[in-house]
Amino acid sequence: MSTTESAIAVAQFAPVADSSVNLQTIRELTERAVSRGARLVVFPEYSSFFVPQLGQELVDAAEPLDGDFVLHLADIARHFGVHIVAGLVEKIDEPSRFSNTLVALSPAGELVATYRKLHLYDAFGGSESTWVKPGDIEVPETFPFDDFVVGLQTCYDLRFPEVTRRLTDAGATLVLVPSEWVSGPLKEHHWRTLVTARALENTSYVAAADHAPPVGVGNSMIVDPMGIEIATIGEAADVAVAVISADRVNAVRTINPAVALRRFAVVPR
Repeated sequence: MSTTESAIAVAQFAPVADSSVNLQTIRELTERAVSRGARLVVFPEYSSFFVPQLGQELVDAAEPLDGDFVLHLADIARHFGVHIVAGLVEKIDEPSRFSNTLVALSPAGELVATYRKLHLYDAFGGSESTWVKPGDIEVPETFPFDDFVVGLQTCYDLRFPEVTRRLTDAGATLVLVPSEWVSGPLKEHHWRTLVTARALENTSYVAAADHAPPVGVGNSMIVDPMGIEIATIGEAADVAVAVISADRVNAVRTINPAVALRRFAVVPR
């Protein structure tokens, strides 16, 4: 493997309403990903705790950034010497809501980036905003991984291309998308189309980790800057590993300089 190639993994499972069980699953899947060569592992949204119907149970299960879930996640990252990104039900100063947060841990167990979901799932019969506080629009937090700049976004954010474009403007060449993409008519088609589109239009890698069925659609995947699925999981709890290269990003952006040629900027509303 050259210095411009890196192995990353998407890890797919169905989180439950027990953080200790979820952490054990995360440890097992991290070990599996590392055994296949991965040095960065992406887990789904709501990895810390999940019930299919959002409600007070999630609010009560919320933890701060320095709580047990993140501390144990940091231990796993240190033990296996990898970056780990996963979804946290984060405690906030509101009695009836929580933050849908992503945390990124370095191989040293350091919290290197966080992201709070900007676009809440108030669609297809869902009402996430009843229980979740939307993230503030701030300068995107990114972190380095080998030759890549890594950006974060979550699930329903995929339907808003400006989110990924802002990450691209912040220098991201690898975008991680922990998700809980709810199953339903045509939803798997939407998932595959949107993940692929975000990679194509930004000429970046996108690694999207979903919940395993039946609540999620599964199909966690890693897509390259030309929109090619280079690793995919079906419906099982498993990991998929792909080797990614900064040279590939540079080559694609040379023949398709769409990001440089665009004539519009993203402006918050």
